[in-house]
Amino acid sequence: MNIYDNVNMSMLCDFYELTMGNGYFQCGFKDKITYFDMFYRVIPDDAGFAITAGLEQLIEYIEDLHFTKEDIEYLRGRELFSEEFLKYLENFRFTGDIYAMPEGTPVFPREPLITVRAPAIEAQFIETYLLLCINHQSLITTKANRIVRAARGRTVLEFGSRRAQGASGAIVGARAAYIGGCAGTACTVSDQLFGVKAGGTMAHSWVQMFDSEYDAFKTYCSIYPNNATLLVDTYNTLKSGIPNAIRAFNEVLKPMGIKKCGIRLDSGDLAYLTRIARQMLDDAGWTECTITVSNALDEYLIQDLLLQGACIDCFGVGERLITARSEPVFGGVYKLVAVEEPDGTIIPKIKISENITKITTPHFKKVYRIYANKTGKAIADYMCLRDETLEGVNELHLFDPDAVWKEKTIRDFTAVELQVPIFKEGKCVYKRPTLQEINSYCKDQVHTLWNEVKRFDNPHSYYVDLSQKLWDIKYGLLKANNCKGEE
Repeated sequence: MNIYDNVNMSMLCDFYELTMGNGYFQCGFKDKITYFDMFYRVIPDDAGFAITAGLEQLIEYIEDLHFTKEDIEYLRGRELFSEEFLKYLENFRFTGDIYAMPEGTPVFPREPLITVRAPAIEAQFIETYLLLCINHQSLITTKANRIVRAARGRTVLEFGSRRAQGASGAIVGARAAYIGGCAGTACTVSDQLFGVKAGGTMAHSWVQMFDSEYDAFKTYCSIYPNNATLLVDTYNTLKSGIPNAIRAFNEVLKPMGIKKCGIRLDSGDLAYLTRIARQMLDDAGWTECTITVSNALDEYLIQDLLLQGACIDCFGVGERLITARSEPVFGGVYKLVAVEEPDGTIIPKIKISENITKITTPHFKKVYRIYANKTGKAIADYMCLRDETLEGVNELHLFDPDAVWKEKTIRDFTAVELQVPIFKEGKCVYKRPTLQEINSYCKDQVHTLWNEVKRFDNPHSYYVDLSQKLWDIKYGLLKANNCKGEE
């Protein structure tokens, strides 16, 4: 039996969300409106930006949020929860509001990717699954985009299913990689579920099954003449693999008038081998034959291969993409930033730490992205109170909230609000884009960033500035909690 067959994903939560929920219920906070922000603190790989993803799966989770009789009996058996709370869970559903940045949006530390406004128990309860969805897919999308940019317009395919952390990691990982710019995947079920085009040809075992390498290649070309990509490094790439591939192409494909074909290398000095392979193929008249390489690739190896003059048309990237091996944790967190009084007054809340990056930004907020009209490039993000607006503003004063003496005034700009409504009073109001639309959106949004922000090493720091009102509230809370030290 599949372990997930009878699992209600509502129960995929940290146990403290249930104990706190019961506590909120006992304390009379059941209907207390709260505001939570999901954000991250540090960009993976010391990069200039990350890319958010995973919203689609979060929406599906919220829409199906409920507790079964079996769930409630399990909780009753723990002898921790009041019967009144368990009765409440029988009709539990999400009734609040959610705002989020669309999947594929470049995002920066400490700005809210998702904001939840909901009764305390509901808002607290969705913490784990929300973080699980957004953290995982944002991590893979961010890594995929780095790899795709390193390939400089060449095709990148996701090849990582067998090295992923579990089935879900492979399936939605392929989806996330596609958002980041990968053209396809080796994962068949991801194609079936999401339309991420799956492809593949052969493994070394195919070649080894035949009496000769040539027989293996010729047979494959005969069965799949319109999809003939041959793995040429089973025995000797230059002395047998490529010559046998050329012979098979000549004897099977050429009489059929087929010019589209390919070879793949999975080992050896890829820069050297692909240069020689390209020359051998061209000399044989197979100038349209593509060269694909794989074998523990990442953005740095791809970048180096191209700097060394490698002749590569396509990269198959596996374990270092699907696990984001260089930094396998996105680090998003979910923090309370405000509560609402019965009269509608919003009371800001702050979490304070000696570690400055862990100090939260309080209140119900929104984020604008500021674009220079002259270049179309993003200048900075501007975080402000939800009731503030930049409509009609022609001049904007920006300052670095971590170094307030760094300031500038900008003019001739366009401000675009990044978060959009996802749920209103428990109902999904978001028109979900297709995965292909998300892929295109991501590409367009990354293009608005300056190249200096997109550097792999020592990228330019992109600023997320606070409005004066928001800064005053944050600073006031810090001061009220004696965080300035002695005066």
